Amino acid sequence: MDTKPQPGAMPGNIPENAPQPADFKPLEWARDLLRTIRAGALGTLDRNTGHPVTTLTTVATDTDGAPLILISNLSSHTANLKADGRASLLLARTGKGDPLAHPRLTVLGAFARVEDEAEVKRLKARFLARNPKAQIYIDFPDFSLWRLDVAAGHLNGGFARAADIAGTDLLIEAGDAEGLMAAEAGAIEHMNVDHADAVSVYATVLAGQDPGPWKMSGADPEGFDLIAGDRTARVLFPRRVTTGEDLHKVLVQMVREARSKAA
Repeated sequence: MDTKPQPGAMPGNIPENAPQPADFKPLEWARDLLRTIRAGALGTLDRNTGHPVTTLTTVATDTDGAPLILISNLSSHTANLKADGRASLLLARTGKGDPLAHPRLTVLGAFARVEDEAEVKRLKARFLARNPKAQIYIDFPDFSLWRLDVAAGHLNGGFARAADIAGTDLLIEAGDAEGLMAAEAGAIEHMNVDHADAVSVYATVLAGQDPGPWKMSGADPEGFDLIAGDRTARVLFPRRVTTGEDLHKVLVQMVREARSKAA
């Protein structure tokens, strides 16, 4: 996908005495990686030796941006997290050329299993919309959802571009978005089934993507996510959205403006 993040976020915390290019927007880039990368390197503490161990896992996000992972009791990283929830998650953009020239985000915190049945149901829907192939195993009895309590993040945006970001800055406020969360699943299904043409416009005009079988996969107060096979994209709202009614209004407004722009 296009590596240039969406505009509209405030800069993150840049280490003192570290010169940064004028076009480097740490928080904007970090949030974009958090919402668009669907597989990451999960670092846990080995329960037997205490050494760091890294495994690969698929990733989604909660409404506020907190990472979600779906893991099996048969996996060593699950046993590690049960013993010590502290972990890191590396989310990296890939592309041509030197891999170190592409942006990547390390998120630090502690994972905890999601136990509340209503939350499990809601977060499973978000995870599946983001990772449809997980449908095969998401309801297996040995699989469970875990949510990262984010403490901090570190963004490396390529050579000479790095910033530490506080966890409270990396996530977005979602405490007032219960109406949006309740309407999200139905609204996304409605858009994907009844307004596929509008979803395509969001992807190609607003996100600058090539045409494809684009679908909405999630919405939050800041914007919405799109997927097309292995590709992902994100579009920011022109204003904060916290209810289903507001989501409908802003999506209508955005598709009208996008079609006018494309005409």
